[in-house]
Amino acid sequence: MTSLAGRVALVTGASRGIGKAIARRLCAEGASVVLSASRLGAHGEQRGTLDGAVAEIEAAGGRAVAVTANLAVADERADLVARAEQAFGPLDILINNAAMSRWAMPSASTLADRRKMLEVNLHAPVDLAQQALPGMRERRRGWILNIGSDSSRQPPVPYRDTPEAAHAIVAYGATKAALNRYSEGLAAEVAADGVFVNVLAPVSIVLTQEAARFAGHIAKNHPDMAEPVEVMVEAALELVSGRHVGRVVYSREILHAVARPVRSLDGRRVLGDAFLAADLEAVIA
Repeated sequence: MTSLAGRVALVTGASRGIGKAIARRLCAEGASVVLSASRLGAHGEQRGTLDGAVAEIEAAGGRAVAVTANLAVADERADLVARAEQAFGPLDILINNAAMSRWAMPSASTLADRRKMLEVNLHAPVDLAQQALPGMRERRRGWILNIGSDSSRQPPVPYRDTPEAAHAIVAYGATKAALNRYSEGLAAEVAADGVFVNVLAPVSIVLTQEAARFAGHIAKNHPDMAEPVEVMVEAALELVSGRHVGRVVYSREILHAVARPVRSLDGRRVLGDAFLAADLEAVIA
């Protein structure tokens, strides 16, 4: 498990969920990882904290540090890459996982909410990419992975879930659609410099413990709309270690295309392949 030995990564939104799981998997492959979120977490908190995520990785033998930044505030993210590089050195990998959502019907989405989502879901990934790119291009080695969403596309009719669920996510999906377009153009610009930019989205729901609490009913009624977090994580690993250019791709799709097995977050066990099913009961247990 040394495919990323010697590499340095920054993962945003890494205190829990997908970001935390990706950070664990990168460390298992030998990377040194900087985890970022808006705060470390109050004393005594046991779940969903940045310092707790770092402690888990270190307990498993990985190298990780925490760097806080509220990505909704331009000044706080303005030097995030520089601060991250103080820990382990120049970045090889940037994973823009952090995202903000505000659910509202398209006719009722407020300007304040749209601005917040654009700051975190579009402007922050662009800013961090621009901070990391000069060093990556100079070294002629780098990977930037932006985490997307299936909500960037209007779902086909009839809707799999309720019409309200399909419509309330429109503004959030619009920010992710903008991120897709930016990523494709950036990828075309910097590929010749040895920097690989891609977007990865889940099939619908990545079944973390957090997701199970608000979308467990969808996973139960439509198991094909959910995936184990390990599927998303393994797909992310493929895209930050291979030579993929400008792909806006779904997790199961990329794993199937390259015939990559899905491993546990510690990398030690093969769990299955691109068709690995999510186990709702195990997640909520």
